[in-house]
This record gives sequence, C-alpha cells and structure tokens, in this order.
Amino acid sequence: MQELQNGHEPVFFSTIVNWLKNQAVDEQYLHILSLLVSTSVLLLVALFAHYITKQYILALVHKAIDRSENKLDDILVEHNIFNRLSSVTPTLVILVLTPILVPEQHVLHHLLLTVAKASLCFQIARVVSATLGVFKNIYGATAQEKYIPLNSTLQIVKLAIYIVATILAISYLVDKSPIYLLSGLGALTAVLLLVFQDTIKGLVASIQISANRMVAPGDWIELPKYGADGDVIEIGINTVKVRNFDKTITTIPTYALISGSFKNWRDMYSSGGRRIKRSIRVDLASIRFYGAEDLEKLAKFRLLKPYLATKQAEIHAWCQQHNIADTTDVNARQLTNLGTFRAYIEAYLKSHNKVHQAMTCMVRQLPADATGLPLELYFFSNDQDWINYEGIQADIFDHLYAIAPHFGLRIFQHPSGYDWQQNHRQGDDAS
Repeated sequence: MQELQNGHEPVFFSTIVNWLKNQAVDEQYLHILSLLVSTSVLLLVALFAHYITKQYILALVHKAIDRSENKLDDILVEHNIFNRLSSVTPTLVILVLTPILVPEQHVLHHLLLTVAKASLCFQIARVVSATLGVFKNIYGATAQEKYIPLNSTLQIVKLAIYIVATILAISYLVDKSPIYLLSGLGALTAVLLLVFQDTIKGLVASIQISANRMVAPGDWIELPKYGADGDVIEIGINTVKVRNFDKTITTIPTYALISGSFKNWRDMYSSGGRRIKRSIRVDLASIRFYGAEDLEKLAKFRLLKPYLATKQAEIHAWCQQHNIADTTDVNARQLTNLGTFRAYIEAYLKSHNKVHQAMTCMVRQLPADATGLPLELYFFSNDQDWINYEGIQADIFDHLYAIAPHFGLRIFQHPSGYDWQQNHRQGDDAS
C-alpha cells in the first residue's frame, strides 16, 4: 500500500480505493481489489465501446452506404475497411483510459499499454492492407491495360507493412528502439534470402512478365507441363492462378512463365479470327479423271461455274496448241475429281459468312500415307467464341463429308463391323 500513498495514483483509481475503504475492505486486500476493479472497468468500457461501434455506428454507416449511389463506398464495404477500423476502437479506449484507471508505477499499467500498442500496430497494418485491396479493385475495374504487376507489387507492399508492424510490436514488447532490432537483421540476411528466395524470384519474374507484356489477367494460356489450359485469373508473387475450361484451378509458379515456354492466345482474340486446321482423308482409289458426263453434272454446282469455265477454256487452248483434238486422249489435259473438289472447297469457304476473308484461306494436299490422301483446310473463323467456333467448323465439315460422293470421291476410314457384314452378305449372295 506504500505505492498507493505516494500521491501519484490517478484520480479515478483513488476514487475506487476510497470506495473500497468505505466498504470496509481489509487493508491487506485493498491494493489487489483496487487493481482488479479498475482493470475490470477498463476492459468493460473497451468491450462496451466495441459493441456500440459494431452494432450501432457500423450499422448506421452501412445503411448510409446502401442509400448512396457512389460505388466507392461499396468497394470500401466489400474490403471490410469499416469493420477493420471499428476493431481499433477497444484498443484506443485502453490506450486512453489506462493512464486514468491504472497507476503508472504498477506493472499492469505498462503491460496494458504495451499490449495495446502492439495490437494497434497490426490493426493499422490490416486497415492499410485492406485499403491497398480497394486500390487494386479500382485499378482492375478502370485500367485498360493490365500489364502492370499490381497484384505482386501490392503483395510485396503488404508483406513490408506487416514486417514493419511486427518490428514495431516487438520493439514495444521488449521496450527497445526499432533501430536496435533492425541492426540485428543484417546478420540474418543470408537466412532471409534463403527463406524468401521464392518470393524474390517471383517478384523478378512478375516484373519481367509486365515489362515484356507476356501475360495479363484474362489471357488464355496453355502450359501442358502443369496441366494448365484456361484463363489467367490472378498473377501473384509466387503463383499464377489459371481457371481451366473444366472450371478447375491450376496454380503455376510465377517463375515458371519466364523459365519455360507457354502458349498465350491473346493475339488470337485481338486479330479478330480463330484458326481452323483440319484434314479430310480421301481414299486414293477413288481419285480419277472426269469425263464429259461428269462435267455436265458439275455444271449444276453454282460455286464451280467460274472454276469450270476457266479450266475448260485453259484445257481447250492447251489442246489446240498441242494439236490434240480429243480431250479424252491420254496426252490431253483433263480435270480430276480431286482437283475439282479442292476448288469447290476453296469457293465454298470464300462464300461462307463465318470465314474471315482477310486472313489466310487455303486447301492443300499433304503427303499420302496408309490412311489415304490428306486434304487439309487452313482458314480462320470470324467468330472466336469457343462454342460458336466449334459449331462453325462442324457445319463446314458436315457439308464437305456429305458432298464428297457427288465428286466421285470416297472419304477414307478403316473397315468397320458394318463393312465386314456387307462383304459377308455380298459373298453369300454371289454363292
């Protein structure tokens, strides 16, 4: 009790002591009970302030925001700015009331202030971190180009903020200057580099990705090594998140994007076209010359009229030049069903309203093999949507497979059970 009689105790604490004396509390327990009562009052006031802030003040703020047409305050609510600010209230109450309710010479006074200051460091860090999230949200909604490594940069800034908060909190707990603690970090440099090597590599990688405009959120990339094939949704310090087309998420090390190769489909979207490259395999045994009757049938094809007129004029002029009267002569130039079919495909693609006419459009022969002669179509659709794209190429090849027999061509496929059944029936009929 000697400490309490020095005349340095707070007025409210003295009031509590006098009140307890009036309650006939034993002098032996007066000091401890006074501290318990003052501390209890302090904590109750802090809890009450927290309750009022959360249940009433915060509710009023949210109602005002709901009525407001400003979108910025909605973003602040989304990132819990006001919730995190409200969490600071009990800490501030403890910082303000501790000197009033707890004697300075008592260890509890120092303990409460130290814990409150350390807690306040992390609470401020959380508010600043949420504010950076608001900035990121606004940038993502308004920026036209998203090559700046904002996500990774903000993660580095947040990491630095929490490191500073931790150093300040420790300095309060050990009652040492933050400079004293920072001077000891020099000896831990090698350890820190080892611990944060992935973070450092990721930061360097994100800067290179941004500088070279390699990847941005929203890009469609393929990285078979990691099983990634979809849209980039986030580029962080250590990882890049890709939402695959089956709605799974693949996480890729950021450094992998500069240490290896990957495919980015961004330029495909900006070009306005999407490539279709697929082959039709023609049975080699069905390729032949056309006769006069065949040419009469082909005259019904509207798309072939310009081609047939040009080719027949060329053949006629060539035969006259070489004194060949009969166009069926083996030495005469003749039209083939394969060449005519190829010309039909080219004319069909050039007249199709879903084919990008400003981009490459061609039909070419590839080397024949055991599965027939590949007739490859190489062109671009003007609709890049995946579903529409698949529908366009399916419609085109449906038509070509169906019309190939009109040119006397057979599409190659390996014999199926139906083919063996037909051969067996024909053998039975012949016998």
